[in-house]
Amino acid sequence: MADSTADSTAANADALKREYEKLQAEIVSNGGGSKDRGETDDGSSGVLKAIDEANRITNCPRNVESKKPETDIPSSSSPSPMVNVPKEFKCPLSKKIMIEPVIVASGQTYEKRYITEWLKHERTCPKTKEVLSHSLLIPNHLVDDLITKWCLANKFERPKSSGAMVTELFTDGVDSLLQRISSPSSVEDQTQAAGELRSQTKKFASVRAFFVAEVPDSITRLLTPISAMDDAVHSNPELQEYLVTTLFNISIVEKNKKVIAENPLVIPLLTKTLKQGTAETRRNSAATLMSLSVIDSNKIIMGNAEVLKALIDLIEEGDVVATFEAASVVFKLCTVLENREKAISAGVTQVLINKIKGGSNWAVLLAVLALVSTHNRAIQVMDDLGFIHDLFSILRKPSCSVTGENAVVIVFNMWDKNRHSSGLKVIREEEYQYGTFTKLAKQGTDRAVRKAEAILQWLKRYGTR
Repeated sequence: MADSTADSTAANADALKREYEKLQAEIVSNGGGSKDRGETDDGSSGVLKAIDEANRITNCPRNVESKKPETDIPSSSSPSPMVNVPKEFKCPLSKKIMIEPVIVASGQTYEKRYITEWLKHERTCPKTKEVLSHSLLIPNHLVDDLITKWCLANKFERPKSSGAMVTELFTDGVDSLLQRISSPSSVEDQTQAAGELRSQTKKFASVRAFFVAEVPDSITRLLTPISAMDDAVHSNPELQEYLVTTLFNISIVEKNKKVIAENPLVIPLLTKTLKQGTAETRRNSAATLMSLSVIDSNKIIMGNAEVLKALIDLIEEGDVVATFEAASVVFKLCTVLENREKAISAGVTQVLINKIKGGSNWAVLLAVLALVSTHNRAIQVMDDLGFIHDLFSILRKPSCSVTGENAVVIVFNMWDKNRHSSGLKVIREEEYQYGTFTKLAKQGTDRAVRKAEAILQWLKRYGTR
């Protein structure tokens, strides 16, 4: 029985070979394109390449194994024997036998629905990496015919198109890009792969969603090339920027935040890139920390002195966007009491006051100062820098209700902590000359009204001092 099966398979293979050679001669005689089979002039070079690559295929039906199968496609006539599927019949993206093989401009053949999804966000050939001159998809009737005949010869039922959402493309694509990043063939290829990954995670929510959950060791593989921050990395700031931006993109997904923050590479790396790299890298490092800080447990992980110092330095040295992002992160971290004390020790009070004195009267800067103004050390710095006069200027013309609220909270805390006569004197003079706290008690937010009314009560009680 076994001999009979083998003879039948060999006969089928010979028949397939003859049919293939006939088809090949027909295509070549037509100048490389078979018009009656639906080929176009644009696809002719792809068909010729497919012919050249397919010379080995005709012998593949003989490769029948019953003990150590290499594929998961069983024969329809028997559940146990397994057949080696020729690699030319598998889509390079899905790794599955093709249902609608098409040729792209590079001459490579792919499953139509997978390459269609790829071309929505890329203009390169997934296999050769070359930029495609056009995005037309040419039906590869030669390969389609060969697959059909091969399935018949081996008694396989060819899969039908399900039209289902393709996630394997993204999984395989991301895994391939990570491989090029973590084990690059060249610096140029590594940087190109990092740029492609940044683009995918920026454009596609599906890529961001499964990046952590479905791609093994994705975060570690992403960050390993820049975690050392050695000379080679410093010489390629573009690579740093791409990888940090990718990390930010995937951190947007809620279910990724905890996993990212708990990876031992992440926080130390972001701390370093807050200090180094391009302006974009520093901004995106701060933005990533901001994204991660919405999880309470992450605030503890992130709230070490080194992180806070790097953020405070960025507030002082960065551009407008970087300063805002860094200050926002410090605010989130300082909602945890122990982080607040670390931030004060790292010099946050003076840096924020200097920014405000320099004209950066943003609500987030005052919000951080309102948090730290519950500590005597912060109040002392404010007194030494004469910050109360800046607060008065803000209160006279607050940019928004939140700004006014935080400013009056700080004034309240400054007096409540020290209660010295000089402090009361300047508050009394401000109220007498501008009616600042009376107006605030009528027009401010609920919290601002409470603080302003308390200050007015103090003036009434201690006004004669």
